[in-house]
Amino acid sequence: MYILRCGNGLYYVGSTTNLEKRLEQHQLGEGANFTKKHLPVSLVYFESFDRIDEAFEREKQVQNWSRAKKEALISRNFKALKELSKGKT
Repeated sequence: MYILRCGNGLYYVGSTTNLEKRLEQHQLGEGANFTKKHLPVSLVYFESFDRIDEAFEREKQVQNWSRAKKEALISRNFKALKELSKGKT
C-alpha cells in the first residue's frame, strides 16, 4: 500500500506488487486516471505486506480517511492518528 502526493497537493492511495514499477507508471502518466491528471507525483508513504489482498484491504481503509488522518500516518504521528480516529468507525 502506498500514498502519493500529487502535483496539486491531493493524495492518491494505491496498492501494487511492484512499487518501483508502479511509481514509474504513475510518473509517465500510465498509472491511474487520477494521477495522470495531477502530475507530477511523489511517494510520501508506503507499507509492505506479504499478500496483495492484505495491501488492498489496507488501501481501501486509508482511502476512506480524512486528509488530516492521512497526513498523520505519513508523518508517523501516531498520537495524532489515534486522536483523529476517536469516535469514528
